[in-house]
Amino acid sequence: MGETDGQRQTSGMGSVHPFPTLATLPDQFRHDSVRDLAWALLSPALMRHCAGAQRHPLAASAWADAPEALEAWLRALDHDPAPLDAWLAQRGSRRLGLYYERLWHFALIAAPGIELLASNLPIRAAGRTLGELDVLLRDRTGVQHLELAIKLYLGPEQDAGEQAEHWLGPGCHDRLGSKLAHLANHQLPMAAHPETRTALAALGIDTPRSHLWLGGYLFYPWSMGCASPMGAAADHLRGYWVRQSDWAGFVASRPVGHWQPLPRERWLAPARVEQAQLWSAAQLEQWLGLLEPQAAARLLVRVAPDTEGVWTERERVFLVSDQWPAPATLGTAVATNASI
Repeated sequence: MGETDGQRQTSGMGSVHPFPTLATLPDQFRHDSVRDLAWALLSPALMRHCAGAQRHPLAASAWADAPEALEAWLRALDHDPAPLDAWLAQRGSRRLGLYYERLWHFALIAAPGIELLASNLPIRAAGRTLGELDVLLRDRTGVQHLELAIKLYLGPEQDAGEQAEHWLGPGCHDRLGSKLAHLANHQLPMAAHPETRTALAALGIDTPRSHLWLGGYLFYPWSMGCASPMGAAADHLRGYWVRQSDWAGFVASRPVGHWQPLPRERWLAPARVEQAQLWSAAQLEQWLGLLEPQAAARLLVRVAPDTEGVWTERERVFLVSDQWPAPATLGTAVATNASI
């Protein structure tokens, strides 16, 4: 569950990931957008086994053969992030899922041995949009259709954690089980639909192989814990969730550090906080005092200085209301494809 100071959230990537030696690289970058890009490319998958075929988008790139070349590219971007920032500014959506996709598109355009054929390709029939294909690319193994998703789910206190359907998004608007089913039964098969073949033919593409890549974090209830969902990757990124009334007890149980909220647009990579942005205990106490009892879930991080004196994230936690998840809200937590 939550990590200690001696543990790293991104350690020990499984064989499904082509860059295990670069696991801690995102922590080294100064610029937020570059940290997020590196996190998207290098963080482990959320699930090890799921109904859809999982494949890292860069699995057949030249970078997979020479990870040091990917590292050099990322370090050059951290030195001059202007190209990445300009790319992201073209579509300034505040939705985390769209931001995550844009980071991937930027990398796939630059990746040696990868040709990005289309992104967010709409599939229409009779003037109606049926959906879209997130990514179409060509690599040395052929043409690939990839569905990309970033998700954060909170585990159950009472129900069986092994059941993916019991893991809820922080707003209770979707479930891990429903998301996996939607990917497997709707998004991945879309490449084989007759309407899709027409759109693909216009690009000179036959039916591609379809895969998914699902990144994100799983948050475990601090009060009692729960089992991981069936099929979760052993090295998945994780944290806790805590009710407002339990916050003081939770903080007292954790190692020393500074706690502060993390803005939604910074929910991807582990946080890096400059000294001038560091919250004092009084600031946090004031912020907590202004929270409404029914406030939406808020993500907080504990930061502590590393060996170079830079304040970096050690763990993250969702702070939720004492009534979370409210029974009325649970009834609306049905299958959905809404991005965070």
